Amino acid sequence: IERPPGDTAGCTFCHTSSEERCSTCHQRHQFDPKVARRAEQCKTCHWGKDHRDWEAYDIGLHGVVYQVNKWKPEQFDFSKKLSDADYVGPTCQYCHMRGGHHNVQRFGTVYTSMGMSMADRGAPIWNEKRDRWVSVCDDCHSPRFAREQLQALDEAVKDAGLKYRETFKVAEDLLVDGVLDPMPKDLCPDWSGQHLWSLKIGAYHDGEAYGGKTGESGEFRMSNCTDVERLCFESVGYFQTYIYKGMAHGSWNDATYSDGSFGMDRWLVNVKQNASRARRLATLEKKVGITWQPEEFWKTGEWLDELTGPYIVKNHPGKTILDLCPDPGWLDTHHAPAEEV
Repeated sequence: IERPPGDTAGCTFCHTSSEERCSTCHQRHQFDPKVARRAEQCKTCHWGKDHRDWEAYDIGLHGVVYQVNKWKPEQFDFSKKLSDADYVGPTCQYCHMRGGHHNVQRFGTVYTSMGMSMADRGAPIWNEKRDRWVSVCDDCHSPRFAREQLQALDEAVKDAGLKYRETFKVAEDLLVDGVLDPMPKDLCPDWSGQHLWSLKIGAYHDGEAYGGKTGESGEFRMSNCTDVERLCFESVGYFQTYIYKGMAHGSWNDATYSDGSFGMDRWLVNVKQNASRARRLATLEKKVGITWQPEEFWKTGEWLDELTGPYIVKNHPGKTILDLCPDPGWLDTHHAPAEEV
């Protein structure tokens, strides 16, 4: 949303041209169900820093079983329908499209936003989903084993949440104290055409310091923001999702060593170091009477001027992207209806 088209080719390939088309999985012209049943078919879209599904599966326990046996028809007979499959190990499709069911959300785990936010496991909708997930694992494992693995997933996500909340609080305090450099008002407008703090999340962070109206949310900026804000984004958007995806797919490397929990450790320390330097510098500037003015390159530049926010401000003064798109379906973050999930 924020960037010019040339910057987001990878995003638009999946989220426009490929999303929800039969030929994405079944391959145009060929359209062979045997091809669509192979785990690699999901690889085109389901990989990368903020949705690390393929990597987690590929180097996880199940993925290794698949990779070393996938060419043996007696172990993986892809001529059979998913409802009849008796694979030696699970593929993406076997678990997430149980029996050939095409609503993948139906067989997801209980966390939302790819593991970046938590859900009440006791709520009926999530409890039912947890039972449904255990029934999938029950094909090869005992229900007790499956629930233990899901409990381990819960604990990992909880620990990740603790780290992120501490990371976020350090960044928030810098903003509230006016030490964040630059402040939101000193940047070029965000993708909506406004100057909201990129980490302002709805009603949880209201007040003049955050920018925006009551209940209005900011948007994570991945560029042209302070290093502290970028580290916050990467901590939850990359590392916390590594933890979630790794635990869900049996990839301990992703969950811990690669850039999961160890990565969150590093980014928390980096944010603290940044904050410490910023506060010391602000103290020295105040003592010697320096009034710092943010550099102009935060507000404008050949590339910055191509972003969505500046375009809106220039071509539609006084408007935001929400005024121009009063019913923007592409901004809808709601999940499918409960009965479908």
